[in-house]
Amino acid sequence: MEVERCDECGGKIVIGLGCECPPGSSASASATLRSVSTFVRTEWRAHPEDTILISPAQCAHRPGWCDHMTEDDVQPPRWGWIPNPPPGLWERLSSASPATATAGNPRRRAVRRCTTCEANLAQG
Repeated sequence: MEVERCDECGGKIVIGLGCECPPGSSASASATLRSVSTFVRTEWRAHPEDTILISPAQCAHRPGWCDHMTEDDVQPPRWGWIPNPPPGLWERLSSASPATATAGNPRRRAVRRCTTCEANLAQG
């Protein structure tokens, strides 16, 4: 049996078995709304809040702003990150303006932002 893994979760969580955020689904929208209303940002030890984390699925995250992964998950060579990113990099990040990791795994590139991180950052 083939399983579908969620790209938003960095490919680690199986859709329907703990993941409610498949791109474009109504479950994604309701999961995002739920997380925005009840989300409490957690402090990370190794990565300051402005660091941009880059998953193997080319998705950018911000430390502590979503519950798709833990700090222990963000390890090279699976993950890369950009400590002290230039101003506006998070907002510009897209497939037309990708970001390349400068630490961890420098071959990681992000082409999209985590929608949960984005929603929680806007509420924070």
